[in-house]
Amino acid sequence: MQWLLTVVVVVQMLAALVMIGLVLIQHGKGADMGASFGSGASGSLFGATGSANFLSRSTAVCAAIFLACTLALAYFGNLRGAGGGSSILERAASPSTPAAQIPGALPAGSAPAVAAPSEPAAAASGAAQIPKQ
Repeated sequence: MQWLLTVVVVVQMLAALVMIGLVLIQHGKGADMGASFGSGASGSLFGATGSANFLSRSTAVCAAIFLACTLALAYFGNLRGAGGGSSILERAASPSTPAAQIPGALPAGSAPAVAAPSEPAAAASGAAQIPKQ
């Protein structure tokens, strides 16, 4: 099951990168007007109109693959969440969590020990900190 999840993530990443590249390669709708007046776009590898069809169809295929991988990852994520039965916060607050794992936690049923101060607290003024000569 883990290997399938890894394959889906890799395919989704590749589809996303290819789709980004295809979108950046395509020219806008306003560029067709410039091609009719002799700008350099008409001399492309696929011709003036062939590149738009090929690139737009390739982008649509990559988008469909990306959507399918996204749905598969959502399905796998839903399966993984159903196994625990609760959220991470609910599991952390449950009484089955041993208190020994929490730093500074007291065992159940014990009260914190409060020691009486042996000396009165000193004044917090800055004059008490100046050395006398």
